[in-house]
Formats: sequence, C-alpha cells, structure tokens
Amino acid sequence: MDSDCKADLSSRVSNRVKELRVKRGWTQEELADLVGVSRQSINSIERNRYVPSLELGLEFARVFDCPIEGIFRLEQV
Repeated sequence: MDSDCKADLSSRVSNRVKELRVKRGWTQEELADLVGVSRQSINSIERNRYVPSLELGLEFARVFDCPIEGIFRLEQV
C-alpha cells in the first residue's frame, strides 16, 4: 500500500480508543502493555495519526471486551 492510500485510510477511520481507555482508568502505558505496543503507538492511534493493523484492532477488542466495530469505524466519504 503506498503512502497516499495510508493517508486516505487514516483520514477515514475513527476510533474510540482514548474514550474506552479513560473510562477504564488506564494510562496509555498500561494499555500499551496490555496490547503489546509502545505508549507512543497508543498516542498515535488515539490522535488518529495511525490506523492499527487488524491484528492490533482485535487485541483492542479483546482487552476492552468490545466488538471491534465498537472501537473502530470507517467513515463515509
């Protein structure tokens, strides 16, 4: 996938990661440890600068005990 496609995707995918993390009282570091990424990655995802892989999206669904569709949404263009 070229960088133009990635830029288009990141502008179309929204997420509730920060909302769900804060609701549980977790820091970015704690969530990062639970899903196996860096705190910086969590920060980038929460700021919609990075769209996680399907595998990581499924990890979020597992730790939040929520369907992946309840965390990530593909916005209409």
